[in-house]
Amino acid sequence: MRVGVVQMTSVDDVARNLAAAADLLAEAADRGAQLVALPENFAYLRREGLPVPCAQGLDGEIAGFLRERARQHGIWLLGGTLPERISGDSRIHNTSLLVDPQGEISAVYRKIHLFDVDLRASGGDAFVESSTVAPGKDVVVAETPFGGLGLSVCYDVRFPELYRRMAEVGARFLAVPSAFTPETGKDHWEVLLRARAIENQAFVLAPAQCGRHSESRESYGRSMIVDPWGLVLAQLGDHPGVAVADCDPERLEQTRASVPALRHRRL
Repeated sequence: MRVGVVQMTSVDDVARNLAAAADLLAEAADRGAQLVALPENFAYLRREGLPVPCAQGLDGEIAGFLRERARQHGIWLLGGTLPERISGDSRIHNTSLLVDPQGEISAVYRKIHLFDVDLRASGGDAFVESSTVAPGKDVVVAETPFGGLGLSVCYDVRFPELYRRMAEVGARFLAVPSAFTPETGKDHWEVLLRARAIENQAFVLAPAQCGRHSESRESYGRSMIVDPWGLVLAQLGDHPGVAVADCDPERLEQTRASVPALRHRRL
């Protein structure tokens, strides 16, 4: 199973971001990826806490773009996140969509853990994602021909119980589309992703935002694909691009058989 992760520097311009995403998805498909993942906020990114003028339903322009590109390339496409409008609420959901090769929405995940942190002591900013985003509540593992795909977003990666639940219900792949800050990313990004892969003995796909989006927002980058042993199969640097890797199901089964930690749990 060849997978691809897309790294972007999205801005507050939907048309510009979708055009960039289209080019990168075409590159991933040309390189043989059968499952491709876009980063968090791939279609629209501005300073967290500000209103999002392009909030829309799952029948809107952004979801339509994902469905069209999945059909065009014949791929499974994970649409990072998009700003999903909530009826009767000024907030939005930060929503990840999985689309099948026929262009049908296969799974919907709404980010559960919201990024309310204060990084000013380490040279960063304060973020209050909950001021504009409503949390989801459902753990989602999508059924695919290549096995269960657990859906999560960015800050979720700090909550191992979420991923353990995914593993319990059959996840073999874990998706973590993100927009990590430089302050947290330099020390925590790779450590957390490899830990989630090792402890759940699953492949981790982590497409990320990178670079400077505006005067007040910057992201760490370093998108990666990690195998169930915790080895980094592919990684990007500080600029937009695509990374691909072959995820061998035999590698997963061998890892789970040789170190059967999931069966050794004592609750």
